[in-house]
Amino acid sequence: MNVALWIIQILMAALFLFAGVMKFIMPMEEMQKQMPVALSAAFIYFIGVAEAAGGLGLILPSVLRIRPGLTPLAACGLVLIMAGAVWLGLISPDPKSAIIPAIVGLLLGFVAYGRSRLAPLRPRHG
Repeated sequence: MNVALWIIQILMAALFLFAGVMKFIMPMEEMQKQMPVALSAAFIYFIGVAEAAGGLGLILPSVLRIRPGLTPLAACGLVLIMAGAVWLGLISPDPKSAIIPAIVGLLLGFVAYGRSRLAPLRPRHG
């Protein structure tokens, strides 16, 4: 179980770090064009910061064993972001675009549950 959780944590962290950074690299007009509803630039930047912070939160507390209880909290926060992405997908012209965010949200829910109940990591004492 621990290995499966680590694999999912690493993959999700890479996904969200990439997605968060891209919100600052891509031209804002291009990103807004891809969205089914008008979102402000400030909100998109906020989501980018939240995604990047969540990606770091999936890995760093667990790897460093400093407050590893933050990893499930980061996963829960990213589940909320994915719920918004599912909603945006459902109201888009192609509702099938909600499938990927839903799967990612389920994987994050598994990380949250797994790191809080199934295979929690203990903090380093020293």
